[in-house]
Amino acid sequence: MNASMTTSGVLDPADEVVVLLGDLIRINTSNPTHPERPAAEWAAERLAEVDIDARIFESEPGRASVVARVPGTDPTRSALLIHGHLDVVPADAAEWTVHPFSGEVRDGCVWGRGAIDMKNMNAMTLAVLRNWARHDHRPPRDIVLAFVADEESGGAFGAHWLVDNHPELFADCSEAISEVGGYSYSIGNDLRLYPIETAEKGINWLRLRATGTPSHGSMLQDDNAVTRLAAAVSRIGAHEFPVVVTDTVRRFLEELANLTGLPIEPDNPEPSLRMLGSAARVIGSTIRNTANPTMLSAGYKANVIPGTAEATIDARFLPGHEEELLETLDELIGEGIDRETLVRDIAVETSFDGAVVDAMAEALRYEDPGARPVPYLMGGGTDAKSFSTLGIRCFGFAPLRLPPDLDFVTMWHGIDERVPIDGLRFGVRVLDRFLSRC
Repeated sequence: MNASMTTSGVLDPADEVVVLLGDLIRINTSNPTHPERPAAEWAAERLAEVDIDARIFESEPGRASVVARVPGTDPTRSALLIHGHLDVVPADAAEWTVHPFSGEVRDGCVWGRGAIDMKNMNAMTLAVLRNWARHDHRPPRDIVLAFVADEESGGAFGAHWLVDNHPELFADCSEAISEVGGYSYSIGNDLRLYPIETAEKGINWLRLRATGTPSHGSMLQDDNAVTRLAAAVSRIGAHEFPVVVTDTVRRFLEELANLTGLPIEPDNPEPSLRMLGSAARVIGSTIRNTANPTMLSAGYKANVIPGTAEATIDARFLPGHEEELLETLDELIGEGIDRETLVRDIAVETSFDGAVVDAMAEALRYEDPGARPVPYLMGGGTDAKSFSTLGIRCFGFAPLRLPPDLDFVTMWHGIDERVPIDGLRFGVRVLDRFLSRC
């Protein structure tokens, strides 16, 4: 990397983002074993270096989040929230080409756990705001910056805790941007989709507990908890929920059909989506409720039929379709099995319009004339679930222009997570333009 300096001897933000991201990746914040406090202190120090005051909040010892406010030129306008999580999922170094917490630069990429999810966006935001502070540049309205804990486990010690205990920090925020959106998906040499998240599924993580009669493993037993549970899990795993096309997905499919020429029928999109390869799995999860068995537990000895057996189900529901998800699951579960909710969080959806959306689209097109921004429903979940409860319109907008051959989606929570340096630099330029105009 040939890093360029400004006349004051400070790294240009397009180069500083690489340094910031590498430093942040090297702070292991694997949830739940490595609390976020060191990363929170690092972020607060990077802000303090350019005279941006930041406060650290701890929900529990070590579980730390950082909140700061950058004043805008028009104090009468509502504020924009930029939120990003500091925690990452664990990584096994033995599975990786490079050490997952090295922040190594190799083959034109920054490698490591969090390079995509989502320390890249944190670094891009810091690079832009630090550069502005050095040059006394102010945004058109206040920016509230929140680097939070615990997103990877649902946000109970991060965004949820902040919303419950310090809602005043975000009281005047009308829109928010964060992860999972704004990155390119190549359609051709001169055409790239940039999905911007405007909706995401709700979460129901469930425990199923079957009961039966304990007895010796050599006996005939019609009241077997393991058998009963296994049958229910099999029914759930094999069930295909009906296609439901929400407003967000309908617009996405219409745009996709217009841009690709694929004969996509909005109410029956699957035949055409199969032509998109690996992307079909991701898009397919946005057109129906889903329920996947993920864990099983039963018994303690080979010759003992246990009295209980348990399974965990990861269920996700489309906006407005939670009730039918649970009704279907209860039918599939059957008699003799109890259903318990482990984690439940809301679905989120906002419209793809307004000045903020216009500013996102303009910034993307300015840096990439082949950009086609489209709304997108995410099958997973983010901290938008927390901040949306305050009436904030939440968008996934962490801009990156990616090489057509990079299988970006599979690196989320995967091995050899990495982000192209050119993509980071693109993201810095897009964020700079967007935040100057939104």
